[in-house]
Formats: sequence, C-alpha cells, structure tokens
Amino acid sequence: MAGFAAVTPSEQRQPHHRTVLSFVQRGGRTTVGQQRAWDEHWARLGRDVRELPPGPLDASAWFGREAPALLEIGSGMGETTAALASAEPHLNYLAVEVYPPGLAQLILRIEKAGIENLRLLRGDAVDLLTDHVAPGSLSGVRIFFSDPWPKKKHHKRRLIQPAFVALVASRLVEGGLLHLATDWEHYAEQMMEICSAEPTLRNRYPDEPGGWAPRPDWRPVTKFEQRAVEEGRVSHDLMFERR
Repeated sequence: MAGFAAVTPSEQRQPHHRTVLSFVQRGGRTTVGQQRAWDEHWARLGRDVRELPPGPLDASAWFGREAPALLEIGSGMGETTAALASAEPHLNYLAVEVYPPGLAQLILRIEKAGIENLRLLRGDAVDLLTDHVAPGSLSGVRIFFSDPWPKKKHHKRRLIQPAFVALVASRLVEGGLLHLATDWEHYAEQMMEICSAEPTLRNRYPDEPGGWAPRPDWRPVTKFEQRAVEEGRVSHDLMFERR
C-alpha cells in the first residue's frame, strides 16, 4: 500500500542550514483511516515542500480559481484549520505542517466536512516562504500556539525571531495580516517586541492595553488554549499588518 514515510533517524541527524525551524520533529503512528485518507486524497490536496518545482507555488492553478491566499503555519491535527477554512470559503487557504499523522487527520476532516478551499503542504514553513512564496502574495499568515520553548536556554529555538518575521512580512500584500497567538506570557512579550520592531509592520490594535488584539470570536479554542485556561495561563493574540 502506498503511504507516507516518516522522517528517518538518519534524516533527523543531518545538519540543517538554520537553527530556527518552523516545527518540532515528532514521531507517531497513523491510523488505518488516516492512511486511507492520505492514499486517496494527498495527490489532490497535498504537496511536499521538498518536491515543489523551483519558484513560487501557483496557488491559483492548484485551487482552480483566483482568490486571496492565506497561509497557516503549524496546523497540528487540523481541527482549528478545518474550522477556519470552512468558515472562510472566499480564501485559498494553505496549511503547512511537518507532522504526517496531523496532515492525514486534517485530510479526514476535509473529507468529512466537504471543504473545497484548503490545500496542505508538508515541510518547513521557512523553506516554503523563502523558496516558493512570492513577495506580496499572501493576504494573511496565521501562527497559533507555536512551540514556546519555555526554558530560557531554548528561547533561541522559538519560531518568532526577527529574521522570520521580516520574511513573513515580505510575503504579505499591503494591509495583509500576521496573526499570532500564544498562551506563554514571556513568548507573547517577545512576539510583541519583535513585531513592533519590524519596520514593514504596524500593530492593528495599538490603543488596546499592551497592544494586544482582542481575542477574535472566530478563532476556535485549541486544545493548547484550553489546557492553558485549566493551568491558569492567559492567551494573547497579536495582529500586525503590512504597511
């Protein structure tokens, strides 16, 4: 049976050209249903970032229509992603994730809900943005609850760093929105500092307390956010738009 391959130990040990990645490598088994969904639908719904042809991805051709393109980085098991894409049929919704079982589960959600405007990319979002997304082509980028790397010695591994934010900003259309969310106070403060310092971005809510965006009702409560509530942590949303 044709299936997706997990990352091998040798691949994990290979040195990478960057210290900051858009993901944490995880293992995991797939269910029979996930494998079936992958086998039947990945060729239509998914692409591997490493196998994309050189140059920008032609999202309009892939979706079969012209529409604003939005990228979600780190779709996890896909519950939030499927809900958001279903609620925004006017968008060409792209989701990039490195975890194959998560992508397979998202395919199951797409299949069950009949979602037509969602396409999946397996791989590193930094490589995707650098090599396959044209400048000024995205209406928005969403990054919800990326790994906070809470230990101080690991803060350098956090995704939200100045170079990454500058890269994301360069791919947004004028007025395009970078929307971040995290339940770790220190990481939220770091995000605010970095995004505020990026000259091509401006805070959409500068007059709100702390500059934090009001939590939008349309953003589903993720399992990470629910866990944060149970543990007494406050989630913060940040919304910065391209100048």
